[in-house]
Amino acid sequence: MSNSADYTLWLASTSPYRQQLLKKTGLHFTTAAPNIDESALAGETPSDLVQRLAVTKALKVAESLDAGLVIGSDQVAVFGDSILGKPHTEAKAIAQLQRFSGHKVTFLTGLALINAADQSYKVCCEPFHVHFRQLSNHEIKQYITLEQPLDCAGSFKSEGLGISLFEKLEGDDPNSLIGLPLIRLLAMLRQQGINPLC
Repeated sequence: MSNSADYTLWLASTSPYRQQLLKKTGLHFTTAAPNIDESALAGETPSDLVQRLAVTKALKVAESLDAGLVIGSDQVAVFGDSILGKPHTEAKAIAQLQRFSGHKVTFLTGLALINAADQSYKVCCEPFHVHFRQLSNHEIKQYITLEQPLDCAGSFKSEGLGISLFEKLEGDDPNSLIGLPLIRLLAMLRQQGINPLC
């Protein structure tokens, strides 16, 4: 397999953020909505959850294909022992950022690559840590007003003005914070013979 028309690459996601990240590689791909139940199982750890959902999303798309590679990804934000959801409202976004002020939030991104021909797959969990600086209520409310990050777990967009909320970032791949660990993905694709540089 090579970077040509002899493979088909699918992204099992309709997330505009993941699509924008994958476009950076220059690889041609098709998107599909996996439409799965994303509820956590009883006793499931956040790491197990994102890996299971990444695989399940990719399998859902792969089951209708005879060949090709399907990328699945899922992400949760963890603060203390709590999994954080998307705020959806300004009030919830403000409350989230007030809790995070001066603390660390860990983002766990599950990544799966499935070969539709034989259903074989690779899966991993990529952590990324965000350290928030001490934030005033005015800064938090102003940020929410300006960027409206209501569909983002953690109530911020690191690729935008959200960067102003942080003291430091820790992780191997800043793309994983946005939802798709490209370094790990490209390593998986090279194992399948796909390299955007070849």
